[in-house]
Parts: sequence; structure tokens; C-alpha cells
Amino acid sequence: MCGICGFVGNYSRDLLEKMTDIMSHRGPDDRGFYKDDDVGLGHRRLSIIDLQSGHQPIFNENDSIVLIYNGETYNFSTLREDLLKKGHQFKTRTDSEVIVHLYEEHGERCVDYLRGMFAFAIWDKKKKELFLARDRFGIKPLYFTETSSGIFIFASEIKSILQIPDVKREIDPIAVDQYFTFRYVPENRTMFKNIYKLEPGHILIRKNNNNEIKQYWDISFDNKPFFEKNENEVAQQLTELLQESIKLRLISDVPLGAYLSGGLDSSFMVALMSRICSEPLETFSIGFDDEKWDESLYSDLIAEEFHTNHHKLRAESKAIELIEKVIWHLDEPMADAATIPTYMMSKLTREYVTVVLSGEGADEIFAGYDKYKVLTSGNAIKSVVFSPFFNLLSQIPYRNIKATRLCEYLGNVHDIARAYIRLQSVFSEKEKSFLYSDEYKKTLGNVNSSVEIIQKYITKFDDVLNNLLYVDIKTWLPNDVLLKNDKMTMANSIEARVPFLDHVFAEYCAHIPVKMKLKGLTDKYILRKAMQSVVPDTIIKRKKHGFTVPIQKWMAGSLLDYCKKVLSRENIERRGYLNYSFIEPLLNRDLDNIYYRRQFWSVLTFELWCQIFLDRQYPAL
Repeated sequence: MCGICGFVGNYSRDLLEKMTDIMSHRGPDDRGFYKDDDVGLGHRRLSIIDLQSGHQPIFNENDSIVLIYNGETYNFSTLREDLLKKGHQFKTRTDSEVIVHLYEEHGERCVDYLRGMFAFAIWDKKKKELFLARDRFGIKPLYFTETSSGIFIFASEIKSILQIPDVKREIDPIAVDQYFTFRYVPENRTMFKNIYKLEPGHILIRKNNNNEIKQYWDISFDNKPFFEKNENEVAQQLTELLQESIKLRLISDVPLGAYLSGGLDSSFMVALMSRICSEPLETFSIGFDDEKWDESLYSDLIAEEFHTNHHKLRAESKAIELIEKVIWHLDEPMADAATIPTYMMSKLTREYVTVVLSGEGADEIFAGYDKYKVLTSGNAIKSVVFSPFFNLLSQIPYRNIKATRLCEYLGNVHDIARAYIRLQSVFSEKEKSFLYSDEYKKTLGNVNSSVEIIQKYITKFDDVLNNLLYVDIKTWLPNDVLLKNDKMTMANSIEARVPFLDHVFAEYCAHIPVKMKLKGLTDKYILRKAMQSVVPDTIIKRKKHGFTVPIQKWMAGSLLDYCKKVLSRENIERRGYLNYSFIEPLLNRDLDNIYYRRQFWSVLTFELWCQIFLDRQYPAL
């Protein structure tokens, strides 16, 4: 796992080194550079496979192709054998060199052959062409921009791009509005104006000062292949494919382990890992003193059942020490307080292993969130719900925000995209009218891109549940779940692998009929069935807990004074985006309420991000 960066244009070697070294946490073991008059490429390496000869950049036989690579290609041995038969010559046994020769053989279609997670850049000297690619689900990040003078810049992290003096630190006003809807900035935007993400499953070709962006992969939820299969057959095949995915992800020349929360996904993953590994697994979990938030009872149960070497960490009163550091590593404001315990657990993990497997992605594939039950139920009753009546009820100033959101949702069940937004948004459109300053509202105008984003994905397939899963795979998964997983693990020089997002496994699961995913009120039905006889019933039958954080308890301590200082009238009014009279009461709200908790954390994170990245008040690392 690594960090990559570079530019097409003639910046100095010194700038290239600054871009590379600010990501040293992504690759503490080695660094490398390539520079000529047309391009500069930089690489930081975390050594995982072929520890001795995996230095990058890496070249083909005649040095006409140059690669820098971040990720792991789990089928590289098979690809290597095929390429050797075709006459390609290898200097190393790394997966990165396989991509060089795969590009020689197949050009931009080389990505079709890769089974893994990746973000890479190839400079083709003969064509004078830069080729960028990002993996199918967006497990690995990749950002890019272009300066006013026409120099193209890219990197694994935005902070690397910001080392270039010509790159302006300006906020994208539309991204601000999207952030206060979703808690993250979706699709290709970032919070920085003119700095973009390369979206998952896409490639970018830079040639003759022009960018061509293409989508090379998308997931399909066509159910036809499963019409003749029963539940037992599907559960068995699902288990076999997941075990294969896990086995591929155990290839490593350094120690590895697993995150174990005690939930369905991580428990099944550890159970299958234990079947494959001859030695006891290293497993890791984090808990809280408050039983309401703690899952350690269940992670202990699985650790004992499968005889793992289990390491536990208590996450109490650490927010002030870590929040600024966490935001710096995230690059963007992403208002998920679970980033803090994720960072802490990664730090603990690094003391024992360099590679860790985690269960991300299963909720989005098997319908693991409560919102799927609510939204599919609402769609089923939309013909009998009198929407205008509930719209009217939503105008009543309830003391409980949940009641307001419920009425807003019911008033929009006829429009699944708007219903999704009403249920999931951090701030409703009505709340935003009070949250935003008059100045920012004028700048924003009548833009409401949030609903448009959901509408783009919500009607692609015939079934409502499959459309909801598709929405989250396109929005929530890459921009919250996977971003958090990548940035917090790499901040501690840990490589995280996600077997549920192996594209072969995920494509199979996408075809499973919805009645096997959400059966009545039973979420992840087919996954639970597959786990029978493998994982204890106590785990299989438990309700999803979610990785949540006791912010209310933290606020009862010194965090409250810290937040009051950050969200002072002076800071808010100087920034010019938000209305202080609306923000001040958030500090005294009941943060056990999920909506108030998200609102508070979103505002706090946004202001801290502005201080760090716009005001350059960098935290001590």
C-alpha cells in the first residue's frame, strides 16, 4: 500500500519531493521519483509483497512505460504467468510490475483484468500520455486538478496537491451544501473548488492538455441468473466465493490480522479466515465504557470461539487529542465521528500487524441498514398514504426532530429520491434556510444538487431495494465508509483489505433476489443463513449495532469547552457560511438523538477543516 502523486508539466523536483513526502504515513518504507521535461511522478511505499525489490516507479523492459501504484492486485500471480507466456520479462515478483506489462498488452483495458483495490498512474513516454485508474468500488482514493497555466496534478491525498503553490485553497459553494446534506461531498467534487476525485470504476487519460474520463465498470442488480436457485444453494455458493475472496487477501510477506467488532460481517470473516490460517489470528476491536455503545461482549465471544489473539482498546475521552489530527488525515470534512475510534484502532493494530482485513461493504450489498426497511416499506404503502396530509404535519414545530423527519419522509414516499433525502439528510432544506448565512444563500442561489444526485441512481433497476443499494454503493460507500477506512488506516501505515468488496463476490451477490437480502424485517437474510453452523447463533440473531460514538458523554467533559471555542461567534461570522444564532443551540441539544448528533458533528468538523486547510492551523502530528 502506498501514496502516489505527480504532474504533467514542468514543476521542479523539489516540489515533487514535497508532494511525495507529505504522504510519508502512506509509505514509510521507501520513496521514489521519476522526472523529465514532461512529467513528474512520486511514490511512497508501504512494503507488503516482495519486500526487497518492489521499489517504484517501476518500468517495462525498454523504460518507455513508467508506473506508480497504490493498492494490491490479488490475482497477480495468474496474470504474471499469462504475461510470461506472451514473452514479457519481469525484474521483480511484485503485483505492480504485472500492471506495467498488462498495460503493454491491453492498453486502457488492463483494468478489466485486475482483481483488487488500486489507484495508479502510468506515463507512456512514446504517446506522451498519462493514464490514471481507480478501483471499482473506490477503496483507494485518487484526486486531481489543473492549474490556470494548464499543469495537471494528481495524488492519493489532497494535501499532496496543495503543496503546489499555484493550487488555490478555495471552497466549492455547492460542495458545502452537499456536505450539510450527506455528511460528505459526493461524486467527483471535493470541498476544494477545482480539485476533483476520480470516481470509482473510472479511468482518466491526460493527453495534449485534455482530460478524457471513462467509466470502465459498474455493478448490475439483474436477478435473472438466480431464478432456479434455492436459498441453500445460494448460501453455499456465497460462502465459497467469500472464502475464496478472503484467501486471496491473505497473500502477504508481512504479518496480518482482522478487525473484529462482533457484528455479522466481521464475525463471518474471522470464522472463514480461521478455516484457512494454520496459526491463531490477530484480531482487534475497540469499545466504550458505556454499555449502550459497547460491542466488546460479542467480539470477545467470537475471539474465544475461534481462538484468536484478541487485542482490545477502550476509547474514552480521546476526542480532543485526536479530532484535529483525524481531520487533517481525511483531507475533507467528513462528519462521521467513528473516524476517531477507527484511527485509534488502527494505531493499536500497527503495533502487531501491517495488513488487516475488515468487513466494510457487506451492509451495502446485503441490505444491512434500517433505512432499507423504512424506505421499501414506505414505497409499498405509498398508494394509501395521503402525502399532502403528512407534508402539512411536517410544518408543525415538533420538539422532537425525529417526528418532523418522519412526517417529511411520509409526505414524500411517492418520490423515492426525496424520501431518501428526507430520511438521511443531516439538515433538511427548511433547516438549511436557518443554518446558512444570508451571504452564503445568495451565493448558492436555488441550487439543490443533492436530490439530483440521488435521482440519478434511484431508478436504474426494477426493484426499489436494489436501487437503494445502488445509491449507497455510488455515494455513501466510497465517500464515507471506504474513505474513512483508507485514510484512518493509512494514517497509521496500515493496509486494510475488504473481502466483501471483491468484485467477483459482489457481482454474484448483486444478482441475488431481493427477497433473500431483506426478508420481512430480517436484514442480511441470506448472509445470516450462510453463517449457520459457522458462527454462533448469538451473533447471527443479533440486531445491527452500528459503529457509533458516545459524543453526548464526551461533551459532558472538556470537549464542550473546546467546541464552544471552535464554534465561537467570531469564527463562524468570519467564515461567512453559517448563521451563528442557529449553531449556538446545537451545543446544548440532546446529542443522543441521531439527527442532532450528526448536525453538531457536521458543523464542528466543517469549522475545524476550515481552520486546518484554509487558515493553515495545522495540528501536531
